[in-house]
Amino acid sequence: MSEAAKNTAHKMLDARYIGMLDYKEAWDLQKAYVKEIDKGERPETLLLLQHPPTYTLGSDRHPEHLLLDKDTLSQKGISVYDIDRGGDITYHGPGQLVGYPLLYLDAIGLDLHEYLRTVEQVIIDWLAQYGIKGGRKSEYTGVWIGDEKITAIGVKFNKARQRRGFITSHGFALNIKSGIAAEGFSGIVPCGIGQFGVTSFNDITGGSMTVEAAAEQIVPFFKERFGFS
Repeated sequence: MSEAAKNTAHKMLDARYIGMLDYKEAWDLQKAYVKEIDKGERPETLLLLQHPPTYTLGSDRHPEHLLLDKDTLSQKGISVYDIDRGGDITYHGPGQLVGYPLLYLDAIGLDLHEYLRTVEQVIIDWLAQYGIKGGRKSEYTGVWIGDEKITAIGVKFNKARQRRGFITSHGFALNIKSGIAAEGFSGIVPCGIGQFGVTSFNDITGGSMTVEAAAEQIVPFFKERFGFS
């Protein structure tokens, strides 16, 4: 069990799939929940959802990695947000499972890099049940199938006010629908990485996995890796 798991053992996790939600609404919801978790008014939470077509630029933002002009973005109906997570630019859209873990990380034995590796491992475990070998690239955060990224990860560690430690927000984006790379990622340099590609679960398998099914299946793997009851 990871250190992150030890710090959450025997606690309950509120894991919920809430369907399609506007990015700004989801961002505001995360901020509200982080405050409630800090005060002990809400259990640690895993929000699972989808977004309408959206580009987000994190704290390592490079505007030149957005390849579309304002008129094209408007025509395609794609929103753009500068946000407070780590990382560069990424895409969110229908057919992608977005997960926002809102977890308290105790200051004792805290390893923020281990948290990221544990999130990656949840996706790697889920893929393995289908015989898909997910992996890592040492210089990049996320989950990869060979040289194609299937899951982007970008987080924020919010300083807890009531306790010593942090509460996580933002999280992972797991590509499910086939064709999502051309549909959304072609308008950016994903995470600022131009030399590698993007893939999805259904592109790899030729199957028809739904986001809803993936959300339901991910929860047990998440609970096991993070030590929730």
